[in-house]
Parts: sequence; structure tokens; C-alpha cells
Amino acid sequence: MILGAVVLAAGLGTRMKSALPKVLHPLAGRPMIAWVLGSLAGVEVSHTVVVVGHGADAVAALLPDGVSTQVQQTQLGTGHATAVGVAGLPEHCDTVLVLCGDTPLISPALITGLVAAHQSSGNTATMVTTVVSDAGSYGRVLRDAAGVVTGVVEARDASAHEREIHEINAGIFMFDRASLNAALAQVGSSNAQGEVYLPDVLPAMGTSIGTFVSDDPDVVLGVNTRVDLATCETILQSRLRKALMLAGVTIPDPTAVYLDADVQVGRDTVLLAGVHLRARTVIGQDCVIGPNCVIEASAVGDGAHVINAVVRASQIGPGTSVGPYAFVRPGTELATGGKIGTFVETKNARIGARAKVPHLSYIGDAEIGEDTNIGAGNITANYDGFRKHRTTIGARVKTGSDCVLVAPVTIGDDAMTGAGSIITDPIPSGALGIARARQSVIEDFTRRAAAKARAASDDSGGHQV
Repeated sequence: MILGAVVLAAGLGTRMKSALPKVLHPLAGRPMIAWVLGSLAGVEVSHTVVVVGHGADAVAALLPDGVSTQVQQTQLGTGHATAVGVAGLPEHCDTVLVLCGDTPLISPALITGLVAAHQSSGNTATMVTTVVSDAGSYGRVLRDAAGVVTGVVEARDASAHEREIHEINAGIFMFDRASLNAALAQVGSSNAQGEVYLPDVLPAMGTSIGTFVSDDPDVVLGVNTRVDLATCETILQSRLRKALMLAGVTIPDPTAVYLDADVQVGRDTVLLAGVHLRARTVIGQDCVIGPNCVIEASAVGDGAHVINAVVRASQIGPGTSVGPYAFVRPGTELATGGKIGTFVETKNARIGARAKVPHLSYIGDAEIGEDTNIGAGNITANYDGFRKHRTTIGARVKTGSDCVLVAPVTIGDDAMTGAGSIITDPIPSGALGIARARQSVIEDFTRRAAAKARAASDDSGGHQV
């Protein structure tokens, strides 16, 4: 058996009310179509074709290498779309797996089981079915008195008796290619939709039709509206959280943590309420993340604590502390034992081991050496209105509060700056840099100023105009 896969993704998705093609709407950080293609991971597929229509170029641009597309110019039903897709498979693919691009809850285990069942049965067709308490708008599976599948009737075309059937078509099929092509040539469009339905090929295949019954009714959930999208998101999030917890991650309130599918979290890490981990983020072991954090496209080392913070495209080292209320922007590297504290913003900054930026500072385009302490209210003034410049601060430096470091500028190892300084020139190692006006004290100023104000009032008669 040489298997080819056809994914039907040409629908207009009008009920989504969106300019974005339906199959590109994200679920747990992945486009919907990626979840469907991901279900093929456990089987050997020679070639995969995605049938596209609305937004064809956008869909094609996000498909992985090796997956091709076939355009269904006019949407004439799932049977017609399948014929378009099969035409794009290489001739050597003698078996066809058909999936719907808007059913993101299909699992690799289901597809692996289906392929094995079809291959061992010798049937010309095998379809996935499941039993639900309320079949709603799904197609009902028809069987004869002996239990042999005779076809599928769509809900719109079903009789009152047929609508009472609880076994439904999941929209996932395997076919002998030659038999499928022959059956497609016989299928018409005499139905409520006036379309060519793929399940209508089954009667033309006689009694050689098998079923693979899934015990998980979620596999049939398709996305037609944003309500459906939210339902699928809820199920996927539950699966992702469960997988982490079974792997040794503590999530005290699972419903308040949101994960992208490609996130990794180490053992004995705690994810508190309001945590969002996105875009291939990797969290180490023994961390405490949250509450209320957004971390995306970043790596967080073992033993780090991140609280009430936004971290994007950055590297947070082991044993570090970030937050609360920190904004860690792309390009930040916080080394082992370092700290980015309260109301601190960093960008494109390397902060050395055990260095601290505790509070109320902006550190951008900067290099900070190990064991340095940045005082409260420090700013690296990195932009001159035309270009960005870099600030370099050595090891074991202590800057005073409320300093502005005007880049490009360098502060040597073991140096200090006086509070309230505006540093524009280099400070050598071990030196103190102070740049502020000398303080003046005017004795008895407030009493004399008050007396002067009273005298002025008396001269004007005490009246105000």
C-alpha cells in the first residue's frame, strides 16, 4: 500500500465572518490546517495534497515543505473536492486518505489506527464513525440488518427515522484509489445542497466498506463559526495542560493557564493563574511562572521566577528573577542569578550574572557586567533621534538613583555614578562619575518669601482683580 493524503480546505467559511481563510484561524498557536496535517505524523504518507479555494495563496504559503495544493475553482461539494485532490496525487499512490481541513481535533493515534484497520481488512473503503447523544447536523451512518454499512445520509436529507441514528460520519475516509475514482464518476448532486457529497460514493462500493469507530466524539468537531473555534480551543488547551501535568508540571488552576502547542515546560515548575506561554517558549525545571505573565518565543532557565511580566524573544537565565510589572523586550539576555525588577523595561540588553536592575529603569541597547547594581530610575538614552547607540557598563558597577547614561558611553569595572547624574563621557574603572549642578542653600528663604508676598498683597489693598 502506498498512501496519499487529501485534505479538503477549499470552503468559503462564510459563517466565520472573517477575511482570514477558515483553516488559517489559529488554535493554541497553530493554524487549524496545521493540526490536521499534524495528525499524519504517525503514518507513512507518500504525498499530501491540500485542496484550496478561498484564500488559496495564503493557505499555500503556510503549508510545510512537501505538501502541494490543488485549486477547486468552484465549490461543488466534498466529492468534487476529493476528485480535485486525488488528481494531484502521484500515480503510484494506490490508497487515499481523505481528511477535512476544519476538524482540528483529529489525533495521530486515530489516523494510525484507521490506516492499520484499513490495511488489514482488505476493504475498498474504511470510514471513521463515532456515536454521540445528539447527532445534530452530522451525517448519519446507515447500516443494513446485518450491520453492514450501506451509506451515509446528510442531516438535511435524512428522514425522521434516520435522524434518530446516533452513529455519525466523522468525515475521515480511506479508499482504494481505483475504486474511489470509479465511484466518484457515478455520484450525482440530487440532494438538498445540490452538491456532490463524498459519502455518496459508499453505495457504489458494495459491501466492502469498513468502519473504524472512535470512542472520542471530539474527533468529529468541525469549525464553522467562531463559537466552534472557541470550543475546539478549550478542548486543545485541556489536552495540553493535562500532558504537562502528567509530565510533572504543577498547574493549580488549569483553566487559567494558556499554552501554545509547541511550548515546553520542565518538571517541578509551577504555572500560576494568568500565564500565557506562546511561540515555542521553553521553560526549565523548578521555575515559578506567574501569576499574570505573557512569555513568547523565549527561554527561561531552571529555577527562575517570573511574576506579572511580559517577556518576548528573550533569554532568561537560571536562578533569575523577573518582575513584578516588568517588560522584557526582544533581544534581552539575563544571565544566571540576575534580576529585572519592578517597572523595568529592557530591550536588546545583555545583563550579566548576578547583575540587578531592581526598579523603575529603562535599559535598552546595553551591556551590563556581572554583579553590577543599577540604581532606581536609571535610563540608557540609546536614541539620538536618528540612530541607536550602545551603553557598556562593566562588572561590579554601582550606579546612583535617577541617572541618565547618554549613549554611546562606557562605564568601567568597579566604577560608580552619583545620584541624579547625566553621564555623557566615559568613566574609567574604579572611578566615580558625577554630572550635576552643585547644590545651593539659601538660609531663611521661606520666611522672607512669605513676608514679601504679604507686603505685595497689602500694597494692592488686599483686592484681587
